Amino acid sequence: MATMSIRVDLAGEGRLGPGKVMLLERIAEHGSISAAGRSMAMSYRRAWELVADINASFRKPLVLSQPGGRHGGGAKLTPLGEELVAHYRAIETEARAAVEPRLRALEAAAAVRRS
Repeated sequence: MATMSIRVDLAGEGRLGPGKVMLLERIAEHGSISAAGRSMAMSYRRAWELVADINASFRKPLVLSQPGGRHGGGAKLTPLGEELVAHYRAIETEARAAVEPRLRALEAAAAVRRS
């Protein structure tokens, strides 16, 4: 089945797409940026760079983090972060429904590759 992905280009240089949204969802799930990155086979450094990029793209942060140490650290989505993930997923769902017949047509016309 043909699929599609959506990337939203924000004012300035900010972008929000499936990878960053998945990272946000994994942060919410794991309560940790490093654990979220590991769950996506992503380095600790890359996960932190993406979070910094995400936070810089919006007027308020989407992720709040607390340094580790003896009492442990962690990260969580802000209410804005939760809201924007929900908006992005709604955009995906609505767009998929709108283009489903066209995706089927593309799939039907696609060449089947043999290994």
